[in-house]
Amino acid sequence: MTTALAPDGTKIELAPVGQEIVFENEHVRVWEITLEPGANQPWHQHLNPYLVIALEAADNRIDALAGGEPRLVHEAAGGVVYREPGEIHMLTNRGTSRYRSRLVELKVLGENARDDKQEHTHD
Repeated sequence: MTTALAPDGTKIELAPVGQEIVFENEHVRVWEITLEPGANQPWHQHLNPYLVIALEAADNRIDALAGGEPRLVHEAAGGVVYREPGEIHMLTNRGTSRYRSRLVELKVLGENARDDKQEHTHD
């Protein structure tokens, strides 16, 4: 498992970005995330750009490991957001209803990105 250092020097084990992979190929990886009220997706880091598609709405809180004010977000059922990779964070369901989403990692833009600057030759 990957680790990171908190600002105070504490070693943190990073969790996967979701709870269950429901589909994967060379282009995308799709995760299922379900959080009951008060539950969280532990500290994790996205290495690929990604989409979050909310299947069940909730009021969530995003805390960055680096600190700062938490981001309070309402994710409406059917809503879709795009996020860039990088920040180590934790997601907490701060609402009163279960939250469910599908997180789609865009591997083709991250870990499997092609270097289009490669020289192409033809015979």
